[in-house]
Amino acid sequence: MHQILLCASQDRPKREFLSDVMKLILEHSGCDAVETWLNEGAGELRCEAYTRMDEEGAFTVVPPDGEAGGQTMAGPKGRPDMGKLYAAVLDAGPACGYATCIGHGSVWIHNPRRLFSPDASPDLPIASGDISEDGGYPSLALVPLRSDRGQIGLLAFKGRKGGSFDPGMLEHLEAIAAKFELALHHRFLQAKLHERVKELACLYGIARAASEPGLSFEQKMMSIVALLPRAWQYPAHARGRIVIEGRAYQDPLFAEGTRKQTAPVTVKGGNRGAVEVHYPGQRPFSQGNPFLDEEQSLINNVAGQIAQMIEQRETEAMQKELEDQMARTDRLAAIGQLAAGVAHELNEPLNAVLGFAQLIQKTENMPGQARHDIGKIVEAALHARNIVRELLINARQAAPSWGSVDLNRVIEDELSLFESLCAKSSVDLRRMLAPGLPEITVNKSRMLQVISNLIINALQAMPQGGVLTLATSFDDGGVSLVVEDTGVGMSDDVKKNIFLPFFTTRDVDQGTGLGLAVVHGIVASHSGRISVESAPGKGARFLLTFPYSEAIEPEED
Repeated sequence: MHQILLCASQDRPKREFLSDVMKLILEHSGCDAVETWLNEGAGELRCEAYTRMDEEGAFTVVPPDGEAGGQTMAGPKGRPDMGKLYAAVLDAGPACGYATCIGHGSVWIHNPRRLFSPDASPDLPIASGDISEDGGYPSLALVPLRSDRGQIGLLAFKGRKGGSFDPGMLEHLEAIAAKFELALHHRFLQAKLHERVKELACLYGIARAASEPGLSFEQKMMSIVALLPRAWQYPAHARGRIVIEGRAYQDPLFAEGTRKQTAPVTVKGGNRGAVEVHYPGQRPFSQGNPFLDEEQSLINNVAGQIAQMIEQRETEAMQKELEDQMARTDRLAAIGQLAAGVAHELNEPLNAVLGFAQLIQKTENMPGQARHDIGKIVEAALHARNIVRELLINARQAAPSWGSVDLNRVIEDELSLFESLCAKSSVDLRRMLAPGLPEITVNKSRMLQVISNLIINALQAMPQGGVLTLATSFDDGGVSLVVEDTGVGMSDDVKKNIFLPFFTTRDVDQGTGLGLAVVHGIVASHSGRISVESAPGKGARFLLTFPYSEAIEPEED
């Protein structure tokens, strides 16, 4: 009987294993037929080996009820419910005169025809087929099969003649059943080990894919999808799919099935998708549920690994953005220091140029052409001084003075300087200033520069003329200023960079790229907010919002 254990040590499909073992049991038992029922998850696997009078032998494997389309495979006609029969005889105990409980819970039914006659106890099941009045197996011995998990099935020995068994024969049959139990236990441990190896191979493959620096996230997901079926009990039929944030990564032959196993991918408490393994079609399995409990743990583990990959990807993206931001900040700080140094060095000669030019302007009887040229010098010097002031403000080295002001009055003061320029540029200047505007705490000269820079920016965006609108309003959020033009507008890429110092879309001699950067810096220093809406060909709309006077404290430079 060592051959039974030898069969269990060979790595073969379950049905082939049971086929050989049942044939060996039939050969060594000396019975006319042997049959077993094994618990398989939610179903039951039935196998039978028997001999025929006119044939050398035959063997059949019958799947659990409902499998294979309900079709019964070749074998003896009909069968009783052995589980109910076994339980009924044990419950009857000594009161049953036609069955004997032998060692280890086995049952010897030595007169089954009498047991299932119309006069039999109503507590016992009525059977038909192979042990009925016209059946072919009047001798029957039922031996339970057990493991550390409890009772795992039943082994039935059958004889075509009455009185086929005796106590010595029954002891021999129980010894065979004990070997069969060992073989099943070995097979169970081997299957568990095999499944565990597949699971570890799958997790190892996932770990390798996750740590591969040359693979994109999409490539890593496809690598995991390819690994999934190999780790499941029926790899030839399993199909894998991963769905992350609405995007599916799946096996090329993927098809959804009624039998599927899933696990959610959860990142920081939020659901990002799922990992799925499907068995498409109506394939028969040796048990009702083709998924093992261990496989649910595995798919949960896979979902957890993917969640970690997503979290790591997002962390790396945030870290890169932070590094870029720090590099940009360092770059701007260096530019600011350089600009401040240059501005201080230029201030003195510019003041000298401007002072002497203004003195020359006061000279009497100066020729007209000379007076015109001196005016150009003064204008250029003032423009240069304005650039120096912008550099100093951007470098935060200009000392401000703060006070409560009416924003409408500041706008009117600045617009008076631009009315003639707007008229020459064919720009229709419109004011929409809200009456009763609350005062805000600002540095007036800086606020004048904000308005001036926004107006200049708008005029430059409307070379063919257009409409420039300045509007004020207030609500619980503070006092707001809108500067809107009907100019050329901006693309999304330009919008992202307009507040960076020295960024400009104009030629070198047409702008420094500091105007909007200065505006942004001044608004921020006043605890305000600035936003822009624009699209190519649709103009630009700048919205500035400042808190009320009592809501902020003046910033100290």
